[in-house]
Amino acid sequence: MATATHFPTLSAARAGFKDLLDAAEEGRSATVRRENRVAAVVDAGRLRSMLTETRPADAQLVAEADGWSIFLPGLPLAADATTFDGALDEMVLVLREYAQDWDDHLLHAPNHANNWGLVQLIALSDDGQLKAWLVGE
Repeated sequence: MATATHFPTLSAARAGFKDLLDAAEEGRSATVRRENRVAAVVDAGRLRSMLTETRPADAQLVAEADGWSIFLPGLPLAADATTFDGALDEMVLVLREYAQDWDDHLLHAPNHANNWGLVQLIALSDDGQLKAWLVGE
């Protein structure tokens, strides 16, 4: 039976890279120690699934006289369009721009630092997956 895979150094992880990735793909604990920090290697599909389950969008979709608006409570993210699908398309663009801004300069801002899970979810999702997440599918 396979067990967790822990590498005490970066050099050891490089030598056992295949084992590290195999463990992550199987859902086993896979870590690498670098000096006094430990990094976890996780299968992207498993991480995305866990993030969508633990971080619902709670998107507010509002029909207005001349179209649709979408916003995410607690986040400075909103989109508008004349159609429902157009608003979803626009919100996906807004999410992608936010993730890019977060990587570029917002990750250390106190009011954005805890959004790393959202940024990971955006990075690990295609447009269709983000739309499904927005509407709660």
